[in-house]
Amino acid sequence: MTVEIIEKHQSFGGQQIKYRHDSATLKCEMTFSLFLPPETKTAMPLIWWLSGLTCTDDNFSQKGAFQAYAAKNHVAFVMPDTSPRGVADSDDWDLGQGASFYLNATQEPWQANYQMYDYLTQELPALVYSLLPNFSGKESIMGHSMGGHGALMIGLKNPQRFSAISAFAPISNPSQVPWGQKAFTAYLGTSVNTWRAWDATELLKEVGTKHAPILITQGTDDNFYQVQLNEQAFLAAAAASDKAISYRKEIGYDHSYYTIATFIEEHIAFHISYLK
Repeated sequence: MTVEIIEKHQSFGGQQIKYRHDSATLKCEMTFSLFLPPETKTAMPLIWWLSGLTCTDDNFSQKGAFQAYAAKNHVAFVMPDTSPRGVADSDDWDLGQGASFYLNATQEPWQANYQMYDYLTQELPALVYSLLPNFSGKESIMGHSMGGHGALMIGLKNPQRFSAISAFAPISNPSQVPWGQKAFTAYLGTSVNTWRAWDATELLKEVGTKHAPILITQGTDDNFYQVQLNEQAFLAAAAASDKAISYRKEIGYDHSYYTIATFIEEHIAFHISYLK
């Protein structure tokens, strides 16, 4: 598979690299970013970051303030884009490009290209692994908002693959909030039963105790909290699990990357404790 470097920057002794490639799964050109810590003989694990609505792979690489902690802990980060590009789209900011919800669409006009789950679990990993020097084989996943939904959903659907899961302000019960209902209706159709396979709260009920450790950070001043992010159903489902789910409500923090930058060291430490 051919991959092209678009740009490269040195950061904290490591390399922040942006790539472009042709995706057979999504049938379009895609970009992704990769942070490689300073190279040593020590095997490095990998953390996946999934961004939120309207974002690209640049948002976290430029505003996430993670590179210093990733370099210190000798862990690589990969940042996929949030949707296919140059294909089916919508005039609405919360649907279409930048708003894939990381699932496999079954409805037109989305089905042909919006196969993000397969892209993230099959095609892109094979490419990313080939770019990692001395990969340890251990992975975890984290994300923000729509990407928090993606991290929880993909992590819960692949319990053998990911050592840990974390999320900032995730859409944890998308089938019950406006953002998720809009996207699921467009991508999956109107049958609510088909939505369950892509809803972290429903998945948590199914997997029970068979999931990786989970950390969630939610700011109390998040302007999307009451309508889009209410986590009560997810926490209720989590109560049945004998594995601790750490839920941290941070006073005064909002939905922005300022919150992510503030608590990213804590999240990386959480992941490293399970990756190493």
